[in-house]
Amino acid sequence: MTADQIKDIISAAMACDYITLEGDGRHWYAVIVSAEFEGKRPIQRHQRVYATLGDKMQRDEVHALSMKTFTPAEWAAARQQA
Repeated sequence: MTADQIKDIISAAMACDYITLEGDGRHWYAVIVSAEFEGKRPIQRHQRVYATLGDKMQRDEVHALSMKTFTPAEWAAARQQA
C-alpha cells in the first residue's frame, strides 16, 4: 500500500483536519488531527484509526503503523510550541 492509499482509507472513514503519513511501504508513521479524538484517551484514538484500516492490518497490507493523534486544539497548541 502507498501512503496516499492509507491516507484515503483513514480520511474516508473519519473526518480529519490534518493527516500526514510517512513510511517505507511496510512501516508507517502518521500524524492525525481529528475532532473525533475529543475526550478519548490515546489508546482509544489509536483503536479508532486501526478500525478504519480493518483487515488491511490483519492481512499484513499495513504491517506497522505508529501515530501521534491530536484534537484540533491540541494540534494548534503543539504547533505554537514548535
